[in-house]
Amino acid sequence: MAKRVGVDKWLFFITLTLVVVGLAMVFSASAVMAEARYRSPYAFLGKQALWALLGVAAMLVTMRYDYRRYNSKRIIYSLLGITVLLLLVVFAMPGSHATHRWIRFGGFFTFQPSEIAKPVLALYLAWFLHTRLNAMRDFRNTLLPALLPAVVLIGLVVKEPDLGTAIVLFAMTCLVLVLAGMEWRYLFGSLAAVAPILAAFLFLVPWRRARMMVFLNPEADPQGAGFHINQSLIAVGTGGWAGRGYMEGVQKLFYLPEPHTDFIFANIAEELGFLGAAFLLGLFVMLGWRGLRAVFLLRDPFARLLAFGITITILIQAFFNMSVVVALLPTKGIPLPMISSGGTSLCIMLASIGILLNLTREID
Repeated sequence: MAKRVGVDKWLFFITLTLVVVGLAMVFSASAVMAEARYRSPYAFLGKQALWALLGVAAMLVTMRYDYRRYNSKRIIYSLLGITVLLLLVVFAMPGSHATHRWIRFGGFFTFQPSEIAKPVLALYLAWFLHTRLNAMRDFRNTLLPALLPAVVLIGLVVKEPDLGTAIVLFAMTCLVLVLAGMEWRYLFGSLAAVAPILAAFLFLVPWRRARMMVFLNPEADPQGAGFHINQSLIAVGTGGWAGRGYMEGVQKLFYLPEPHTDFIFANIAEELGFLGAAFLLGLFVMLGWRGLRAVFLLRDPFARLLAFGITITILIQAFFNMSVVVALLPTKGIPLPMISSGGTSLCIMLASIGILLNLTREID
Protein backbone atom coordinates (compact mmCIF):
# COMPACT_ATOMS: atom_id res chain seq x y z
CA MET A 1 0.00 0.00 0.00
CA ALA A 2 1.07 3.57 -0.62
CA LYS A 3 2.38 5.40 2.43
CA ARG A 4 2.18 8.97 1.15
CA VAL A 5 -1.06 10.81 1.81
CA GLY A 6 0.00 14.17 0.35
CA VAL A 7 1.17 15.30 -3.03
CA ASP A 8 4.76 16.16 -3.93
CA LYS A 9 5.07 19.63 -2.36
CA TRP A 10 8.24 20.41 -4.29
CA LEU A 11 6.49 19.80 -7.59
CA PHE A 12 3.46 21.79 -6.46
CA PHE A 13 5.42 24.91 -5.45
CA ILE A 14 7.75 24.73 -8.45
CA THR A 15 4.67 24.77 -10.67
CA LEU A 16 3.16 27.77 -8.88
CA THR A 17 6.52 29.57 -9.09
CA LEU A 18 6.62 29.03 -12.84
CA VAL A 19 3.09 30.40 -13.18
CA VAL A 20 3.94 33.54 -11.17
CA VAL A 21 7.15 34.09 -13.14
CA GLY A 22 5.19 33.61 -16.35
CA LEU A 23 2.60 36.23 -15.40
CA ALA A 24 5.31 38.74 -14.45
CA MET A 25 7.20 38.22 -17.70
CA VAL A 26 4.10 38.25 -19.88
CA PHE A 27 3.29 41.67 -18.46
CA SER A 28 6.82 42.92 -19.01
CA ALA A 29 6.97 41.62 -22.58
CA SER A 30 3.49 42.74 -23.63
CA ALA A 31 2.73 45.99 -21.81
CA VAL A 32 3.93 48.35 -24.55
CA MET A 33 2.34 46.28 -27.30
CA ALA A 34 -0.94 46.02 -25.39
CA GLU A 35 -0.99 49.79 -24.85
CA ALA A 36 -0.49 50.36 -28.58
CA ARG A 37 -3.13 47.84 -29.65
CA TYR A 38 -5.75 47.96 -26.93
CA ARG A 39 -4.94 51.20 -25.04
CA SER A 40 -4.30 49.22 -21.87
CA PRO A 41 -0.94 47.78 -20.79
CA TYR A 42 -2.78 45.06 -18.88
CA ALA A 43 -4.68 43.55 -21.83
CA PHE A 44 -2.51 40.45 -22.28
CA LEU A 45 -1.80 40.12 -18.57
CA GLY A 46 -5.50 40.15 -17.74
CA LYS A 47 -6.26 37.31 -20.13
CA GLN A 48 -3.26 35.30 -18.97
CA ALA A 49 -4.16 35.84 -15.32
CA LEU A 50 -7.70 34.61 -15.95
CA TRP A 51 -6.39 31.49 -17.66
CA ALA A 52 -3.90 31.02 -14.83
CA LEU A 53 -6.75 31.03 -12.30
CA LEU A 54 -8.70 28.53 -14.41
CA GLY A 55 -5.57 26.41 -14.81
CA VAL A 56 -4.79 26.37 -11.09
CA ALA A 57 -8.42 25.44 -10.39
CA ALA A 58 -8.13 22.62 -12.94
CA MET A 59 -4.86 21.51 -11.33
CA LEU A 60 -6.49 21.38 -7.89
CA VAL A 61 -9.36 19.30 -9.31
CA THR A 62 -7.18 16.79 -11.20
CA MET A 63 -4.83 16.65 -8.22
CA ARG A 64 -7.69 15.22 -6.16
CA TYR A 65 -9.21 13.03 -8.88
CA ASP A 66 -8.07 9.44 -8.48
CA TYR A 67 -5.89 8.64 -11.50
CA ARG A 68 -7.23 5.07 -11.57
CA ARG A 69 -10.48 6.39 -12.98
CA TYR A 70 -8.65 7.30 -16.18
CA ASN A 71 -7.68 3.65 -16.58
CA SER A 72 -10.89 2.88 -18.41
CA LYS A 73 -11.53 2.01 -22.04
CA ARG A 74 -14.65 4.15 -22.03
CA ILE A 75 -12.81 7.21 -20.69
CA ILE A 76 -9.79 6.82 -22.94
CA TYR A 77 -11.73 6.36 -26.18
CA SER A 78 -14.10 9.18 -25.27
CA LEU A 79 -11.15 11.54 -24.78
CA LEU A 80 -9.57 10.39 -28.03
CA GLY A 81 -12.81 10.89 -29.92
CA ILE A 82 -13.36 14.37 -28.52
CA THR A 83 -9.78 15.36 -29.30
CA VAL A 84 -9.99 14.14 -32.90
CA LEU A 85 -13.31 15.92 -33.35
CA LEU A 86 -11.87 19.20 -32.03
CA LEU A 87 -8.82 18.85 -34.27
CA LEU A 88 -11.19 18.47 -37.22
CA VAL A 89 -13.36 21.41 -36.19
CA VAL A 90 -10.41 23.80 -36.45
CA PHE A 91 -10.44 23.35 -40.22
CA ALA A 92 -13.96 24.77 -40.31
CA MET A 93 -12.76 27.88 -38.45
CA PRO A 94 -11.38 30.98 -40.21
CA GLY A 95 -7.62 30.67 -40.59
CA SER A 96 -5.04 32.96 -39.03
CA HIS A 97 -1.64 33.53 -40.66
CA ALA A 98 -2.38 30.67 -43.11
CA THR A 99 -3.00 28.23 -40.25
CA HIS A 100 -6.03 26.55 -38.67
CA ARG A 101 -5.05 25.99 -35.05
CA TRP A 102 -7.77 27.68 -33.01
CA ILE A 103 -11.46 27.31 -32.34
CA ARG A 104 -12.80 30.83 -31.89
CA PHE A 105 -15.85 31.88 -29.92
CA GLY A 106 -16.53 35.45 -30.93
CA GLY A 107 -13.63 37.82 -30.52
CA PHE A 108 -12.87 37.14 -26.89
CA PHE A 109 -12.21 33.41 -26.53
CA THR A 110 -9.98 31.04 -28.48
CA PHE A 111 -9.13 27.42 -27.85
CA GLN A 112 -6.26 25.38 -29.30
CA PRO A 113 -7.16 21.66 -29.52
CA SER A 114 -3.60 20.53 -30.25
CA GLU A 115 -2.78 21.30 -26.60
CA ILE A 116 -5.33 18.69 -25.48
CA ALA A 117 -3.71 16.13 -27.76
CA LYS A 118 -0.60 16.02 -25.55
CA PRO A 119 -2.14 14.72 -22.27
CA VAL A 120 -4.75 12.65 -24.13
CA LEU A 121 -2.06 10.84 -26.11
CA ALA A 122 -0.06 10.28 -22.90
CA LEU A 123 -3.17 8.82 -21.26
CA TYR A 124 -3.87 6.53 -24.21
CA LEU A 125 -0.31 5.21 -24.37
CA ALA A 126 -0.23 4.55 -20.61
CA TRP A 127 -3.61 2.80 -20.70
CA PHE A 128 -2.86 0.68 -23.76
CA LEU A 129 0.71 -0.30 -22.91
CA HIS A 130 0.59 -0.96 -19.17
CA THR A 131 -0.93 -4.43 -19.65
CA ARG A 132 1.34 -5.26 -22.60
CA LEU A 133 4.77 -4.68 -21.13
CA ASN A 134 5.71 -8.29 -21.81
CA ALA A 135 4.52 -8.10 -25.41
CA MET A 136 6.51 -5.11 -26.66
CA ARG A 137 8.08 -7.22 -29.41
CA ASP A 138 4.67 -7.91 -30.92
CA PHE A 139 4.42 -5.31 -33.66
CA ARG A 140 0.96 -6.28 -34.93
CA ASN A 141 -0.89 -6.55 -31.62
CA THR A 142 1.02 -4.07 -29.45
CA LEU A 143 3.13 -1.53 -31.29
CA LEU A 144 0.82 -0.95 -34.25
CA PRO A 145 -2.35 -0.34 -32.15
CA ALA A 146 -0.31 1.92 -29.87
CA LEU A 147 0.93 3.96 -32.82
CA LEU A 148 -2.30 4.33 -34.79
CA PRO A 149 -3.97 6.98 -32.56
CA ALA A 150 -0.64 8.80 -32.32
CA VAL A 151 -0.36 8.85 -36.12
CA VAL A 152 -3.91 10.22 -36.44
CA LEU A 153 -3.35 12.99 -33.88
CA ILE A 154 0.07 13.90 -35.26
CA GLY A 155 -1.27 13.91 -38.81
CA LEU A 156 -4.10 16.29 -37.92
CA VAL A 157 -1.70 18.62 -36.08
CA VAL A 158 0.69 18.63 -39.04
CA LYS A 159 -2.21 19.50 -41.33
CA GLU A 160 -3.04 22.67 -39.30
CA PRO A 161 -0.01 23.17 -39.83
CA ASP A 162 1.80 22.99 -36.47
CA LEU A 163 4.94 20.99 -37.05
CA GLY A 164 6.45 21.92 -33.68
CA THR A 165 3.61 20.42 -31.65
CA ALA A 166 3.60 17.38 -33.94
CA ILE A 167 7.31 16.83 -33.20
CA VAL A 168 6.61 17.09 -29.45
CA LEU A 169 3.86 14.46 -29.78
CA PHE A 170 6.10 12.18 -31.85
CA ALA A 171 9.03 12.48 -29.43
CA MET A 172 6.82 11.80 -26.42
CA THR A 173 5.31 8.75 -28.12
CA CYS A 174 8.72 7.30 -28.93
CA LEU A 175 10.07 7.82 -25.42
CA VAL A 176 7.00 6.32 -23.72
CA LEU A 177 7.28 3.27 -25.98
CA VAL A 178 10.95 2.92 -25.07
CA LEU A 179 10.14 3.13 -21.36
CA ALA A 180 7.48 0.47 -21.86
CA GLY A 181 10.13 -1.85 -23.28
CA MET A 182 10.09 -1.32 -27.03
CA GLU A 183 13.30 -2.54 -28.63
CA TRP A 184 15.69 0.12 -29.85
CA ARG A 185 15.63 -1.28 -33.39
CA TYR A 186 12.00 -0.28 -33.67
CA LEU A 187 12.85 3.21 -32.47
CA PHE A 188 15.67 3.61 -34.96
CA GLY A 189 13.44 2.16 -37.68
CA SER A 190 10.74 4.72 -36.86
CA LEU A 191 13.24 7.56 -36.93
CA ALA A 192 14.59 6.36 -40.28
CA ALA A 193 11.05 6.20 -41.68
CA VAL A 194 10.08 9.65 -40.38
CA ALA A 195 13.34 11.40 -41.38
CA PRO A 196 12.53 11.76 -45.11
CA ILE A 197 8.98 12.89 -44.30
CA LEU A 198 10.31 15.51 -41.91
CA ALA A 199 12.90 16.60 -44.47
CA ALA A 200 10.12 17.03 -47.04
CA PHE A 201 8.10 19.20 -44.65
CA LEU A 202 11.15 21.30 -43.86
CA PHE A 203 12.65 21.76 -47.32
CA LEU A 204 9.72 21.48 -49.75
CA VAL A 205 7.63 24.16 -48.03
CA PRO A 206 9.13 27.54 -49.02
CA TRP A 207 8.79 29.38 -45.71
CA ARG A 208 10.13 26.42 -43.72
CA ARG A 209 13.02 26.04 -46.16
CA ALA A 210 13.85 29.71 -45.65
CA ARG A 211 13.94 29.17 -41.89
CA MET A 212 16.24 26.18 -42.30
CA MET A 213 18.61 28.18 -44.51
CA VAL A 214 18.63 31.00 -41.96
CA PHE A 215 19.29 28.51 -39.17
CA LEU A 216 22.41 27.39 -41.02
CA ASN A 217 23.43 30.99 -41.68
CA PRO A 218 21.57 33.51 -39.45
CA GLU A 219 23.23 36.48 -41.17
CA ALA A 220 22.00 35.49 -44.63
CA ASP A 221 18.66 37.32 -44.45
CA PRO A 222 18.59 39.51 -41.31
CA GLN A 223 15.60 41.59 -42.44
CA GLY A 224 13.60 38.67 -43.85
CA ALA A 225 13.49 35.03 -42.79
CA GLY A 226 16.27 35.60 -40.28
CA PHE A 227 14.64 38.54 -38.53
CA HIS A 228 13.16 36.50 -35.66
CA ILE A 229 16.31 34.68 -34.71
CA ASN A 230 18.60 37.68 -35.13
CA GLN A 231 16.46 39.84 -32.87
CA SER A 232 16.28 36.98 -30.38
CA LEU A 233 20.05 36.62 -30.30
CA ILE A 234 20.45 40.39 -29.85
CA ALA A 235 18.08 40.24 -26.85
CA VAL A 236 19.93 37.31 -25.28
CA GLY A 237 23.34 38.82 -25.97
CA THR A 238 22.58 42.26 -24.55
CA GLY A 239 21.24 40.81 -21.31
CA GLY A 240 24.70 39.96 -20.01
CA TRP A 241 24.97 38.44 -16.55
CA ALA A 242 22.38 40.46 -14.66
CA GLY A 243 20.23 41.86 -17.48
CA ARG A 244 18.93 45.35 -18.21
CA GLY A 245 16.39 45.12 -15.40
CA TYR A 246 12.76 44.09 -15.18
CA MET A 247 10.58 46.02 -17.66
CA GLU A 248 13.72 47.62 -19.14
CA GLY A 249 14.09 45.40 -22.21
CA VAL A 250 14.53 47.09 -25.59
CA GLN A 251 14.00 44.29 -28.10
CA LYS A 252 10.36 43.84 -27.07
CA LEU A 253 9.68 47.39 -28.30
CA PHE A 254 8.48 46.18 -31.71
CA TYR A 255 11.83 44.61 -32.65
CA LEU A 256 11.49 41.08 -31.29
CA PRO A 257 8.42 39.35 -32.82
CA GLU A 258 6.12 37.55 -30.36
CA PRO A 259 8.05 38.68 -27.26
CA HIS A 260 5.25 37.51 -24.95
CA THR A 261 4.69 34.10 -26.58
CA ASP A 262 7.24 32.07 -28.54
CA PHE A 263 10.22 34.34 -27.77
CA ILE A 264 9.47 35.25 -24.18
CA PHE A 265 12.64 33.48 -23.05
CA ALA A 266 14.66 36.01 -25.11
CA ASN A 267 12.99 38.85 -23.21
CA ILE A 268 13.75 37.09 -19.92
CA ALA A 269 17.41 36.76 -20.89
CA GLU A 270 17.56 40.44 -21.87
CA GLU A 271 15.88 41.80 -18.74
CA LEU A 272 17.06 39.31 -16.11
CA GLY A 273 20.30 38.26 -17.76
CA PHE A 274 22.07 34.94 -17.60
CA LEU A 275 21.25 34.61 -13.92
CA GLY A 276 17.51 34.99 -14.50
CA ALA A 277 17.54 32.64 -17.48
CA ALA A 278 19.55 30.09 -15.47
CA PHE A 279 17.08 30.37 -12.59
CA LEU A 280 14.19 29.63 -14.95
CA LEU A 281 16.09 26.73 -16.50
CA GLY A 282 16.74 25.45 -12.99
CA LEU A 283 13.00 25.46 -12.24
CA PHE A 284 12.35 23.25 -15.25
CA VAL A 285 15.22 20.95 -14.26
CA MET A 286 13.73 20.62 -10.78
CA LEU A 287 10.27 19.99 -12.20
CA GLY A 288 11.72 17.29 -14.45
CA TRP A 289 13.60 15.76 -11.53
CA ARG A 290 10.46 15.52 -9.37
CA GLY A 291 8.45 14.12 -12.26
CA LEU A 292 11.04 11.51 -13.22
CA ARG A 293 11.55 10.66 -9.55
CA ALA A 294 7.88 9.75 -9.42
CA VAL A 295 8.24 7.64 -12.55
CA PHE A 296 10.92 5.45 -10.98
CA LEU A 297 9.27 5.20 -7.56
CA LEU A 298 5.74 4.36 -8.71
CA ARG A 299 4.88 0.68 -8.78
CA ASP A 300 1.71 0.80 -10.86
CA PRO A 301 2.74 0.45 -14.55
CA PHE A 302 -0.15 2.67 -15.70
CA ALA A 303 0.89 5.39 -13.24
CA ARG A 304 4.54 5.13 -14.24
CA LEU A 305 3.86 5.46 -17.97
CA LEU A 306 1.40 8.31 -17.44
CA ALA A 307 3.78 10.22 -15.14
CA PHE A 308 6.56 9.80 -17.69
CA GLY A 309 4.39 10.95 -20.59
CA ILE A 310 3.32 14.13 -18.78
CA THR A 311 6.80 14.95 -17.47
CA ILE A 312 8.64 14.33 -20.70
CA THR A 313 6.14 16.40 -22.70
CA ILE A 314 6.86 19.44 -20.51
CA LEU A 315 10.63 18.91 -20.74
CA ILE A 316 10.62 18.40 -24.52
CA GLN A 317 8.54 21.53 -25.06
CA ALA A 318 10.74 23.64 -22.77
CA PHE A 319 13.87 22.32 -24.47
CA PHE A 320 12.53 23.16 -27.93
CA ASN A 321 11.47 26.68 -26.96
CA MET A 322 14.74 27.62 -25.25
CA SER A 323 16.81 26.01 -28.01
CA VAL A 324 15.02 28.03 -30.69
CA VAL A 325 15.61 31.28 -28.79
CA VAL A 326 19.39 30.71 -28.64
CA ALA A 327 19.55 29.34 -32.22
CA LEU A 328 20.31 25.75 -31.32
CA LEU A 329 17.25 24.71 -33.35
CA PRO A 330 15.47 26.30 -36.34
CA THR A 331 12.78 28.85 -35.54
CA LYS A 332 9.51 27.15 -34.58
CA GLY A 333 6.49 28.42 -32.75
CA ILE A 334 6.41 26.40 -29.52
CA PRO A 335 5.37 28.12 -26.26
CA LEU A 336 7.48 27.88 -23.13
CA PRO A 337 5.35 25.84 -20.69
CA MET A 338 3.59 27.96 -18.05
CA ILE A 339 5.62 31.03 -19.06
CA SER A 340 4.51 32.05 -22.56
CA SER A 341 1.25 33.90 -23.08
CA GLY A 342 -1.38 31.43 -24.26
CA GLY A 343 -4.45 30.41 -22.32
CA THR A 344 -5.07 26.92 -23.68
CA SER A 345 -1.45 25.88 -23.22
CA LEU A 346 -1.32 27.19 -19.65
CA CYS A 347 -4.63 25.70 -18.56
CA ILE A 348 -4.06 22.25 -20.09
CA MET A 349 -0.49 22.15 -18.79
CA LEU A 350 -1.62 22.90 -15.23
CA ALA A 351 -4.40 20.30 -15.44
CA SER A 352 -1.80 17.76 -16.61
CA ILE A 353 0.50 18.61 -13.71
CA GLY A 354 -2.50 18.10 -11.43
CA ILE A 355 -2.70 14.52 -12.71
CA LEU A 356 1.02 14.14 -12.08
CA LEU A 357 0.58 15.47 -8.54
CA ASN A 358 -2.18 12.94 -7.95
CA LEU A 359 0.17 10.20 -9.06
CA THR A 360 2.78 11.31 -6.53
CA ARG A 361 0.34 10.37 -3.74
CA GLU A 362 1.03 6.73 -4.62
CA ILE A 363 4.75 6.79 -4.04
CA ASP A 364 5.83 4.39 -1.28
